[in-house]
Formats: sequence, C-alpha cells, structure tokens
Amino acid sequence: MIILDGKIASAAIKESLKKEVEILTNNGKRPPHLAAILIGNNGASETYVASKVKQCAEIGFQSTLIRLEEDIAESILLQKINFLNNDVSVDGILVQLPLPKHINEQKVIEAIAPEKDVDGFHPVNAGKLVQGLPAFIPATPYGIMLMLDHFNIETKGKHAVVIGRSNIVGRPMSILLSSNIKHGNCTVTICHSHTQNLKEICLQGDILVAALGRPQFVKADMVKEGAVVIDVGITRVEDATAKKGFRIKGDVSFDEVAPKTFAITPVPGGVGLMTIAGLLKNTLQAYHQRQ
Repeated sequence: MIILDGKIASAAIKESLKKEVEILTNNGKRPPHLAAILIGNNGASETYVASKVKQCAEIGFQSTLIRLEEDIAESILLQKINFLNNDVSVDGILVQLPLPKHINEQKVIEAIAPEKDVDGFHPVNAGKLVQGLPAFIPATPYGIMLMLDHFNIETKGKHAVVIGRSNIVGRPMSILLSSNIKHGNCTVTICHSHTQNLKEICLQGDILVAALGRPQFVKADMVKEGAVVIDVGITRVEDATAKKGFRIKGDVSFDEVAPKTFAITPVPGGVGLMTIAGLLKNTLQAYHQRQ
C-alpha cells in the first residue's frame, strides 16, 4: 500500500517552481505576484490563506493579502477586485471562500478577470476546461492530477468513481479524469446525494475520489480491493483530547480503508498541500501568459 504523501509531492513541485523563479529574477525580471482577499475571521480560511502566503514566500513569489471585515458591502469587494484586475503588477487573484451570506459568491467569481483567475472558478475557464482548451484548472483537481503524476499512478482505461459534484472539485475532477490527457482516459461515474446504490457503484471504482465533505463517510465495505483512494475531505471535528480542541478528518475512514488499497492519500498531509501546489503553478502560468 502506497501513501500518496502530499508533503513529498508538493515539495518537489515547489522546488521546481523555486528554481524557475530564480531564473526569472536572475535575468532581471520581477517574480510572479499573487493577491489574496480574505473576508472575516473564519478559522479554517485564516489557516489556509496563511499557508498560501507562506509558501509564496518560500518559492520567491510576491504575495499580497487583503483583509476585509465580515460586514463589508458587496459593492466595495467588487471594487477591490476590479482594482486588482487593473493592477499590472498582479498576476493572480483569489478570493478565499466561503464568503459571508450577504455576498453573492457567483458574482464575485465572475468579477475576477479570467486571465487572473488562478482558482479556476470563472465560467470562462470552466468552459475551456470542458472543451479541452488551455485553462486555469481549479486548484484542488489540478493538485490531484499533479499528485497522480508524481507517484506515477496509472489511470488509462480505469473506472474512476467521483463522490461529489461541486464546481470546485467533483465536476472538474470528473472532466480531467475522463480527458485524453496524461493521467486521464478513465471511464468516470459521478455520484451525489441522489445516487442510488452508492456502495455498489463505489465498489466498482479502480480510482475513488471522495469529495463530499462528510467526515469518515467512506468505509472499507465501499472500497474495491486494490483501489486508489483520493480523499479530498477536510473537516474540523471537535475532539476534547486534541490540543486545539479539534482534529482534521477526511471523507474516508483511513484506518479501515487503507489496508484494502493500492494507494491512498492521508488527511491531513494529502490533497490539501497539493491544492496549494496547483494554485502556485496556476499563478506562474498566469505570469507567463501576461508577459
């Protein structure tokens, strides 16, 4: 059984990015610049954005963190995004989700210029992805594809089952796995809350991607012997015995599922780290496209 360690795979990608940035700066060019907008004080979002900023610094990217109050007017947020769209020194823009309830998430996503949409959520990038055109791929599915590549996981001709149909993970993941690309060419089944016989379908999966946001939902009796299991879930579960009062749990019950698998991602230390790697690669791509 192989542990698909996000620390190992992301470190290799970051080292490659760091070398590329060094070449750019040694040739007198500015480094890529990522701007992040964080609204309110959501604990998970705070941690995630802090990690993005830290990793930008580690590889030589410039980063700007814009903090806004929880009650900021939607119109003011849209003005901030427009300012970044027009800032020639900024290559990539991300607005950390989730947003406060009074702000229209789709309106915010569509406000970001597609050429700076390094989260890959804009309908222009989503449409290009569907058509197999060059696009910014949503960071989590992109990170998973990078992980499959790093560990040389064979996908051609395999049956992939994706649990979850969000625009952030499930849908783009199914498109990538079914595409005629390296580590694609799967036959893909998407499952969701209305899927009947979910267990039976999951048992058919040579590759199982769990992205439903329900901690430890996938049990051993749902997983095919020798499957590759990708756990996208990352949920804070209260635990009085833990130092922080909670533990991070994935969508897969790791201890009972892992022995059945050919390969599996841990949580934490798996897909989350690869998501940031995907974001950083998107930012470098945006930089090159704008030069």
